Amino acid sequence: MITQKFAGKPKDLGGFGVRRVLPFARQRMVGPFIFFDQMGPAEFAPGQGIDVRPHPHIGLATVTYLFEGALGHRDSLGEDLVIRPGDVNWMTAGRGVVHSERTPAPERAAGHRMFGIQTWVALPEDKENIAPAFHHHKAATLPVIERGESRFDLILGNAWDRTAPVEVFSPIFYLHGLMPAGSGTDLDIDHAERAVYVVEGEVTLDGEPVTAGEMAVLEAGSVGHLMAGTDSRVMLCGGDNLGPRHINWNFVAADRAAISEARQDWSDAARAGFPTGGRFALPPGETEHIPLPD
Repeated sequence: MITQKFAGKPKDLGGFGVRRVLPFARQRMVGPFIFFDQMGPAEFAPGQGIDVRPHPHIGLATVTYLFEGALGHRDSLGEDLVIRPGDVNWMTAGRGVVHSERTPAPERAAGHRMFGIQTWVALPEDKENIAPAFHHHKAATLPVIERGESRFDLILGNAWDRTAPVEVFSPIFYLHGLMPAGSGTDLDIDHAERAVYVVEGEVTLDGEPVTAGEMAVLEAGSVGHLMAGTDSRVMLCGGDNLGPRHINWNFVAADRAAISEARQDWSDAARAGFPTGGRFALPPGETEHIPLPD
């Protein structure tokens, strides 16, 4: 039933801890999901917060989903908003976009707790160079699916005969589930590739334990029964296999040449002071950027 099971690796992003689950050495992607980070949980004292300076993306869509806290989003399309728990923040990078992520001023002043998941979704090869776009969907607009005592919010795609409002570019599903101890559900979700990630608690998949911080990939064509041993928070994700992708820094592409070009364009833009009309521009109100790594 389980073809792969692995734990995310802790990463320190300048004083803020994440658990990086994908890409994994033996499981680079699950469906179109090519990057999967658990953010926190982390406590920020008054005056502290997250400051991810402007940085570029190509060939993917970013998805931010919070359980607790708030995150300010600014991008080169002119979007400037705050992401709250349960909202879906979908940014299509396409041929190129730049964004920053910072703790909003009220939360920074008061101190706050941050907890959530950030993922990257690879775009189909014929969509990698589409125009960048941004879509934000409030928590109240997402379908809620009751499976016995368990509750699932459908973040992306389609599952269990429901469809999320977010525009996507390939078959995909992404669910946030709260499962009380003793509750269970069949994973009869009709997608080519599927995985379960346990954020909190402990579950079993056809009797095999999957603990907090672990992702289990299901065998293709199987159903599987998910049972919560304790009160648990899980993420279910997957979709169609889009074929291999290269990932370098914040860039994703089917062709390595596209990544080399993006790296050069970012370096050139930074050297020129991010002139208007170029491929990469700073979000309005931002003056900093993350330099191209070696």
